[in-house]
Amino acid sequence: MLENGCITFLFRPNVPSNTSPHMKTIIRCLNCAVTLLFVGVAGESADVPAGGSSAGAQPPHLARLEWWRAARFGMFIHWGPVSLKGTEIGWSRGAQIPIEEYDRLYKSFNPVEFNAEEWMRVAAEAGMKYVVFTTKHHDGFCMWDTKQTDFNIMQSPFGRDVVKELAQACRQRGLAFGTYHSVCDWHHPDFPLGSPGGQTRKPNPSIDRYETYLRSQMTELICNYGPLLIMWFDVPQEFDRRRGQGLIDLARSLQPDIIVNNRSGAPGDYDTPEQRIGAFQIARPWETCMTICQQWAWKPNDAMKSLKECLQTLVLCAGGDGNLLFNVGPMPDGRIEPRQVERLREMGAWLARHGQTIYGTRGGPWKPSKALASTRRGREVFVHILRWDSDTITVPTLPMKIIDSTLLTGGRVRVTQTSEGVSFAVAPEDRSDIDTIVRLELEGPAMDIAPMSLQSAIQASASTVYQNMAEYGAESAFDDDDHTRWATDAGTKTAWVARDFGRPLTFHRVRIREAYPGRVERFELQYKTGSDWKTIFAGTQLGENFTRSFEPVSAREVRLNILEANEGLTIWEVRLD
Repeated sequence: MLENGCITFLFRPNVPSNTSPHMKTIIRCLNCAVTLLFVGVAGESADVPAGGSSAGAQPPHLARLEWWRAARFGMFIHWGPVSLKGTEIGWSRGAQIPIEEYDRLYKSFNPVEFNAEEWMRVAAEAGMKYVVFTTKHHDGFCMWDTKQTDFNIMQSPFGRDVVKELAQACRQRGLAFGTYHSVCDWHHPDFPLGSPGGQTRKPNPSIDRYETYLRSQMTELICNYGPLLIMWFDVPQEFDRRRGQGLIDLARSLQPDIIVNNRSGAPGDYDTPEQRIGAFQIARPWETCMTICQQWAWKPNDAMKSLKECLQTLVLCAGGDGNLLFNVGPMPDGRIEPRQVERLREMGAWLARHGQTIYGTRGGPWKPSKALASTRRGREVFVHILRWDSDTITVPTLPMKIIDSTLLTGGRVRVTQTSEGVSFAVAPEDRSDIDTIVRLELEGPAMDIAPMSLQSAIQASASTVYQNMAEYGAESAFDDDDHTRWATDAGTKTAWVARDFGRPLTFHRVRIREAYPGRVERFELQYKTGSDWKTIFAGTQLGENFTRSFEPVSAREVRLNILEANEGLTIWEVRLD
């Protein structure tokens, strides 16, 4: 059957009346439309049709993974009855909101302003290429017409299948559609753990019965709302690698080209750093999931990221060879908050001009820093200069000749290539506050160049760094960026972080921002003289905005020495003046 330009095959078997509910769901899968839907990244050649593969040269899900990786930018949506309260989805059940009250919220949930086509228009205008929607979060509430439980959107005053409307609107807009589905379920009686936060245990659970329930719901989603781009699992409490891989195998048996993240209990196809930009990683795909505000679900007057923060996050993800899944939390009336819509449109306007430097690219050849990122495709390298610490930016040299250069953001750039490095000089009036983009044309394929690290202009050190991850390194405490931090491993009770300014500086005041106020209980600020550290002053608590003035001190090196803490230490910023 040919409908709306899609080829659809239908099979309608007779289902015996004594067939089990689980088998009926599986049989319905045979009856679902197998739709060959083409969703492409504008201007790129990575198009792979959903439900198919390119030339049959590799497993279908790997071909689809290549498309997803080229897409680079997607919309995450966390939404449900909890938006009526403005607290966090799932996690506030049994915490800020009593369980009984939380579980009754759906009876008052009537988002009459919900318009799936409008949501998808916003995603498309933002330059996003795929959408992932929370079909069921940890609270167990289902946003589709599931036959496995009455705890679903059809029992609310709204009474409409949100997932169905979104899946249809997504495809009409040329976007790929994926489903977020929590592995844990703190509401379901058979799942062993309950709210708050999976910290309680239920009286008579059965993980095997629960897995049957979970598999039935997965089958409904894939068969009745597919083909899906992604099955995005989360919080696989009580699920080991065997059970997690079983979920992936089920998904692939129903739709061979579906891609799966790393949160089923098994590794899946790609990694998912949360609320942080992932480290450079070219061998295995990854995707940062991050909120446009602070909370996943809608929260009144939630602090929203600036356009600069949003775009630089996207650029740094692409420069690290990763994707960005950027979250919005719609309001209880069904609308995406207007200020969030405006921010996303601003991002889309930038991508309309500079998307060629993001879509269909790979990270490198220079690994990203807070000041610079690079992407590449073919014989081109796109250098994203995010911060100008001097009039000339110099990076390690390339083992390949640069034959042309252009300043894509307007104006002129002077590029100098020597055996020591590559330098970029742009007049101040031609620099962009958000991202100054230089296009380089090379004499050969850019992907032939091995990734290179950039030297940080900040000389800093620390006694320990969280899991040895560069993004939590010592320099993050001194980079004048309120959104990066030095962090230590959980349970760390003593630690220090120090900076070498390279020459003596005179300072008389310090400002310190602790990321988790109350953890530091005793500390001292010190400076180095010869081989000894001398204490300027000592204190007890730091808090969110600690400030202290003192007699002027001249020193090249300074250290924040934390002598006692009650949990892992993490500092947003140490500023001296």
